[in-house]
Amino acid sequence: MEILRLVLLFVHVLGFAALFGGLVVQARSSEKSVNAAMRDGVGTAFPAGLLLVGALESGDDPVNHAKIGVKFAIGLVLLVLVMANTRKPTIPRGLWAGLLLLSVANVAVAIFWSPAHAA
Repeated sequence: MEILRLVLLFVHVLGFAALFGGLVVQARSSEKSVNAAMRDGVGTAFPAGLLLVGALESGDDPVNHAKIGVKFAIGLVLLVLVMANTRKPTIPRGLWAGLLLLSVANVAVAIFWSPAHAA
């Protein structure tokens, strides 16, 4: 089960890296859009995260459901916003900044929110 957890974590991180990279590559561009890296990244990270939670639930360590809930909410908002704007030729600068902020926030929650068993 540990191998499955590690593979899912790897795929989840790669998905968020693609999403983040797709956002950052447009930083200097005057016109922003949802690119393939963003679409495929969030489309990979979200389901991989759901499967990762399933793998974690089947293990012996306690799962921090509050942390998972926050990450789920942020990930769902990212998924909906990216998919809803995929076919649009451009997106507002504020939406682009919001997607970037939400992506960073999701990673920050993953890293800085302590596990349930940590003191």
